[in-house]
Amino acid sequence: MLDALTESAARLCEADIAAIIRQKGDATYWATSYGLSAEQAEYMKNVPIVPGRGTVAGRVLQEGKTVHLPDVLANTEYTSLHPQRVAGHRATLGVPLLREGSPIGILLVMRRVAQAFTDKQIELVETFADQAVIAIENVRLFDEVQTRTRELSESLEQQTATSEVLGVISSSPTDVQPVFDTIANNAVKLCGATYCIAYSFDGEMIRMLAHYNLDRAALDTLNQIWPMPPDSRSVVGQTILGRDVLHVEDVAAEPNYIFANARRTALGIRTYLGVPMMREGQPIGAIALYRRDVKPFSNRQIELVKAFADQAVIAIENVRLFERVETRTRELAKSLEDLRTTQDRLVQTQKLALLGQLTAGIAHEIKNPLNFVNNFSGVSGEMIDELREALEEVSLTEKKRREITELMDTLRGNFDKVVQHGKRADAIVKNMLQHSREGSGEHRVVNVNALVEESLNLAWHGARAEKQGFEIALKQAFDPSAGEIDVFPQDIRRALLNVISNGFHAATKRKAETGAGDYEPILSASTKNLGDRVEIRIRDNGTGIAPDVKEKIFNPFFTTKPTGEGTGLGLSISHDIIVKQHAGAIEVDTQVGEFTEIKAILPRAAVLLPER
Repeated sequence: MLDALTESAARLCEADIAAIIRQKGDATYWATSYGLSAEQAEYMKNVPIVPGRGTVAGRVLQEGKTVHLPDVLANTEYTSLHPQRVAGHRATLGVPLLREGSPIGILLVMRRVAQAFTDKQIELVETFADQAVIAIENVRLFDEVQTRTRELSESLEQQTATSEVLGVISSSPTDVQPVFDTIANNAVKLCGATYCIAYSFDGEMIRMLAHYNLDRAALDTLNQIWPMPPDSRSVVGQTILGRDVLHVEDVAAEPNYIFANARRTALGIRTYLGVPMMREGQPIGAIALYRRDVKPFSNRQIELVKAFADQAVIAIENVRLFERVETRTRELAKSLEDLRTTQDRLVQTQKLALLGQLTAGIAHEIKNPLNFVNNFSGVSGEMIDELREALEEVSLTEKKRREITELMDTLRGNFDKVVQHGKRADAIVKNMLQHSREGSGEHRVVNVNALVEESLNLAWHGARAEKQGFEIALKQAFDPSAGEIDVFPQDIRRALLNVISNGFHAATKRKAETGAGDYEPILSASTKNLGDRVEIRIRDNGTGIAPDVKEKIFNPFFTTKPTGEGTGLGLSISHDIIVKQHAGAIEVDTQVGEFTEIKAILPRAAVLLPER
């Protein structure tokens, strides 16, 4: 188009020479010409034109308007004499190519004789200049559209590729291999690389995870060197160590990368791009692209690989978190199993405690009449002997004496059997009493705060496992100086569990009664150092205890819970463990509808209690 305009302008204006000048880089040069030899045209194309009064084109650029010199040699400001001698022009007309008021080029028409151009010819050249601007603008807009279309097409391809990777991540939460295979494939296709390799780094060794488009020779070479520790003389090692994008335009020109250059013949490495995969500021691998020719990667391609690296980290994190969740699930399942076992043991312990109380009660009740039977049986046997001696002084017939003697012998035998079996029954009762007085578990020194915290957590998990939707806020205020106590830990834990469970029940009951109000169930546990004693407080903000109920809460079999929910033994057992077994004290402070606080005070050292 510009060539045609140049030739038409020269012919219609009766000019010998015509040219269009356009910007090229930071300077302005002849772009097209008419009427010059090949040598003249080549020379003029390499003469830069700058704004100024020394040339017609320079004046047009400077003033932004048409400049007409009928004879350049007659103009004292015209200094471009050498180009004038090469082209041989005299009369010169320069018209600016204006876009939005600024010159983007110049249309020149020249004659080799000093003959001015007419007004009509000047007007015609200005028309040609406008057409040239239109032609240039059309090309520029077309190029912009083409460039934008390519950019949009690349963006669409990249978005499709990243979506594909995300889809693989979603469908493969336990395996990163498909993710890296997809990344390597898409990176090669979208970035125009020869091949791609994905690496992992465990803090010590770099390993190949996936690759795409590697030929057999290259793969054999790589299998001989990986895994290996990171080394700055390796492009991959430097990517890991540098923790940043590494873009080497020509590996062969970088003597520091001796490993890459040593293998260049087999791998064909020239241009390299490596992007590290970072997690919490630490490298865990890299995505590397290779080209066999020297061709740098574009910024868009680098950004795409960085996006792939981020997606790879997400995939690795998903697998790691999935494995952690599985491990935690197994741990929770084990904890739940242990908790159920503990609950079963607790129920069994309560049953045994109940059986012990029943046994002790029955044994005490039987022992008194049994002692009466044993005592009077012995006395009765002695009285038969006295009766036998008294009858010897009485006058009786032989037959009658024989009958009485037989009766006394029979009676004496019966009393002897009663005494014998009474002693046997007495031994059984003593064994029952002795068994009911035995403690449970091992007597040892334990940390008070740890024991209370363990009991609190055990009770909370037990309540959640037993009742769906159970919620309560737990608060702890442990005295750091509470220290250690010498107790039966298993029994103290049982006593605390009973108290805490009752607190949970009271708070949950109040929440059910208040409905969806502002009430929040809270249970707090605290400890305090009292010198030679330790204080443990369990406080809930539940329903509280009425005065008439408070007097009975430590009685065996007394409960306010619905049938089937309580045995009435919990607080009774707790009282016996703290007071009777450990020589401690237990106090209750409560207010109906507000709170209940149970305070247990235990001696720090073991106390030997007298036999009951």
